[in-house]
Amino acid sequence: MMHDLDPATDLHFTRVVAAPRSLVWECWTRPEHIPHFFVPKPHKVIGCDIDLRVGGRFNTTFEVEGNAMANNGVYLEVIENEKLVFTDAYAEGWKPVPEPFMTAILLLSDTEDGKTRYTAIARHRKPETRQQHEDMGFYNGWGTVAQQLEDYARTLMAKA
Repeated sequence: MMHDLDPATDLHFTRVVAAPRSLVWECWTRPEHIPHFFVPKPHKVIGCDIDLRVGGRFNTTFEVEGNAMANNGVYLEVIENEKLVFTDAYAEGWKPVPEPFMTAILLLSDTEDGKTRYTAIARHRKPETRQQHEDMGFYNGWGTVAQQLEDYARTLMAKA
């Protein structure tokens, strides 16, 4: 199920993450985990506030080249251990924002060997925004995030 992807406005990739789906879900839904993987290094997450419910906030603050960048949004869909949909098109309380960038869809499923099939989709309102996101490095950036997530999850599995 790929959500009727539109190549004019959607970017996506799928990879297998060497961690169980429940752990990948935990990493994506608990604020203490987000700083360990959510932006490509050397950038950092310096703040994260999650209210995991439809309409709840998913707010992060990044540090990029010494500058703090707020990235606020809300969850549109939450299906435990399976699907997260969040967007910066709204702020908490369903307040529209003037210049939204994208809606993200994260799909998780089990592989036969206990790993997680991880699909990330970025939906944009306009082809120009989609192209801007691709030019910014969507595939490398989201791929790096997936690898950082896998590396971090392995540290959690080693502690268990």
